[in-house]
Amino acid sequence: MDQFTPMSALGGGLLIGLSAAILLLANGRIAGISGILDGALKPGGSETSWRLAFLVGLLAAVPVMALAGYALPAVQVGKTLPVVALAGLLVGFGTRLGSGCTSGHGVCGIGRGSGRSITATLTFMASAAATVFIIRHVLGA
Repeated sequence: MDQFTPMSALGGGLLIGLSAAILLLANGRIAGISGILDGALKPGGSETSWRLAFLVGLLAAVPVMALAGYALPAVQVGKTLPVVALAGLLVGFGTRLGSGCTSGHGVCGIGRGSGRSITATLTFMASAAATVFIIRHVLGA
C-alpha cells in the first residue's frame, strides 16, 4: 500500500455501495457475488439473465477502464499456482461454510443491520488478520 489514493478508494467504495443499493431496490436481491454466481450456474434458473449480466459487468470493468485510458496497476502474485489454487479452494469452502462472501455479508449484510452478517464479517476479518500474523511473523514467509 505504498501508493494509497484516498479519493479513488472513496470513489470505488461509493460505486460498490451504489450498485448494491440499486440491485436491492430494483430487484430485491443482495449483491453477494458467491450467491449470484451460484444462481447463474444452476441450470434452468429463472433469474439467470440478470445474474450473468452482473457477472459480465464485473469482468468487463477492467478492460473498459483500460480502454478509457486509466493506468491499471500491475498484478504480481508471489506464490506458485498450487498455493493460489489451494487458497481459492479455501476461500470457496469458507464462503459455503459462512453462507456468503465478503460482498454479501460485509457490504450488503452489515448495511442492512444483519446480526448474522456482522458476525460473519467479524469472523472472516479476524481469520484474515490471524492468517497474516502467522504467515508473516510466526512462519516468516
